[in-house]
Amino acid sequence: MTDRPDFVDTYIDLAQPRLGAEVIEASDDFFAPKERLIKPEPPVFIPDKYDDHGKWMDGWESRRKRIEGHDYCIVRLCPGTIVGVAIDTSFFTGNFPPAASLDVCNVAGDPAENTVWRPLLPLTSLQGDRQHFFEVDLPGVWTHIRLNIFPDGGVARLRVYGIVHHAGKGEEHAEWVDLAAMTRGGRALACNDMHYGHMSNLIAPGPGINMGDGWETRRRREPGNDWVILQLGSPGVIKSVEVDTAFFKGNYPARCSLHGALLAPPAAARITPDSPLWQEILPPVPLGPDCVQSFESEVAPAAAVSHVRFDIYPDGGVSRLRLWGLPQSRLGPKP
Repeated sequence: MTDRPDFVDTYIDLAQPRLGAEVIEASDDFFAPKERLIKPEPPVFIPDKYDDHGKWMDGWESRRKRIEGHDYCIVRLCPGTIVGVAIDTSFFTGNFPPAASLDVCNVAGDPAENTVWRPLLPLTSLQGDRQHFFEVDLPGVWTHIRLNIFPDGGVARLRVYGIVHHAGKGEEHAEWVDLAAMTRGGRALACNDMHYGHMSNLIAPGPGINMGDGWETRRRREPGNDWVILQLGSPGVIKSVEVDTAFFKGNYPARCSLHGALLAPPAAARITPDSPLWQEILPPVPLGPDCVQSFESEVAPAAAVSHVRFDIYPDGGVSRLRLWGLPQSRLGPKP
């Protein structure tokens, strides 16, 4: 499968380092170190770059195998369910593996010799200099993934798309939590534009690192405004909205607003930006450049919501969006 599927944009890459993912083991990485396999940046090719082992390649590459067997690489994931994977052989032309497979496991700590691995993707043919996308269906929460290549060669990137499993650790005594956080299982579902920055960056952990690490739309030349729809990690009541425009100085939105809805799965799959189900949580409020702004008194009292629509007027970039509140599980029964 080579056409870019929807899961690439609407699910979270569980193998990204900012969520704690790490390459922990490889059978061989003579030509290119295993850590490059999950670099967040797209792979690049530098024609005249060489190192002590030969041609510099932006990925993981093993030496030519002269014995029986195959090479493998193990990644510790941000624990979660997996819906799709991407195996990218960009720029590997005469040195890509002709086939690969994937296994997963769920263990505390890291895998050992007696760890039971479950097949996620069967032995599958690969092509050189190509992105390969595969939908998968293996229920469960997985902590590690093993990429097997047959027999050897190089892979530029591995992406593992799914939903973060949130255990609630450390929240027992917190007054409010960030209901939209990627680390709680929140995810971006749709937006009208993300020309300069991906919508998922809005709910990523930690502060943005630069202007590219946020959600930024193109300059709007027509009436209207830009928007993004987010699914919360768990339904809850939003008490405070925090908008961070870090690094956006001449291209921040003039204003923003927030609407919410409590949606069951069938309705959630069909929600649109102009749905009558949206209820106002935050009216349009002004934003400033390169700063964090919190809105609490402006937030309207509301019931629990599972999805939100964040609008910016008319366009621009936002680094992070934090929706502080109480998970529905902590609200208790109605009197």
